[in-house]
Amino acid sequence: MSLIIQNIALHFLSKKEDTGEVVLRLGPENIDFSQENTKTTNFVDGLHAIYNAKGNKAYGSFSSMPSEGDSARFVDLMESYLTEQQNFYDFSTQAGNVLKNEIEKYDIEETGYFVICHYEYMGGRYLFVAVIPVSEHYSVDGELNISAAQHLDTNKIQLAARIDLFDYKENGQGNRYISFIKGRAGRKVSDFFLDFLGCEEGLNAKEQTQTLVQAVEDYVTVNQLDPAEKQKTRKDLLSYCKEQKASSQDVSLQEVGKVIESAGAEQDFYQFCQTQSYPIEDSFPHEQAVVNKITKYSGYGNGISLSFERSHFGQDVVYNPHNDSLTIFKVPPNLKEQLLALLEGEKVEGGSIPEE
Repeated sequence: MSLIIQNIALHFLSKKEDTGEVVLRLGPENIDFSQENTKTTNFVDGLHAIYNAKGNKAYGSFSSMPSEGDSARFVDLMESYLTEQQNFYDFSTQAGNVLKNEIEKYDIEETGYFVICHYEYMGGRYLFVAVIPVSEHYSVDGELNISAAQHLDTNKIQLAARIDLFDYKENGQGNRYISFIKGRAGRKVSDFFLDFLGCEEGLNAKEQTQTLVQAVEDYVTVNQLDPAEKQKTRKDLLSYCKEQKASSQDVSLQEVGKVIESAGAEQDFYQFCQTQSYPIEDSFPHEQAVVNKITKYSGYGNGISLSFERSHFGQDVVYNPHNDSLTIFKVPPNLKEQLLALLEGEKVEGGSIPEE
């Protein structure tokens, strides 16, 4: 396994129902993460994979604003650990108390296991910070007795951030060495979790990805590629981005230029972007959901869901804007079977109604 744990701490945050007081229950001072204890490593490896798979992430950096009152900033506590002024457990308990104070300040119902982990993965060094929600599960024994227990619901993590420690040290003035999960609909994670971290949003991965997709569309148009070449270029971009996402690597414009280079083009894609002055970084973490749309058209509404590859538009799928209709030729076989069965059923039902 390529993931190596340097330090890990786990505490529990809860709220008293009668008083509303937030309680921080400290976990053990020494969690066994030795190579012999595969449970802890598998747990962190699972968190790492779940976090990487989250598509709704944003990026930022630590705020330069001083702390309010006597409260310590997360970045200062982290620095005291990284510079060995205090041990990891003390750092985690102090950070837990800062988070506890933020929850009390906002008066919200947020409970769960507070985990901080310093680990290495594929040559990178990271500090992962999250609140893992708790869910109940039920079991039945041999006597058919039902019992309930609680478990860490890692798949439902919403409050999580990861600091790229290499990028933080080498590029402290940058705007993307912290990544974090965006809030659920109707609730902003920045209400307290980003305040706890002292994080300011910086690079907008969605906007960068949208600019990349638009630049590719402009590139294939300017170079007058035929429809088949355009679709191949889009699919090549999609494949490259999927590979980068799977390996947690940034998208590089120069690499994209090599992937989608077109014979006969006056400029490669990277030079094209430079000439056109797109507001885009040379490399950036991307949002895969945006790139996924480059080869397809899709939409949902009024109980109808449609999705088809762009190469079919105007041929197998024809839109008439005058009467707002779509005509689909070459209906997919599995859908055709369902439609024929539906028509047959309607005939049977219609035949069973007696004539007046």
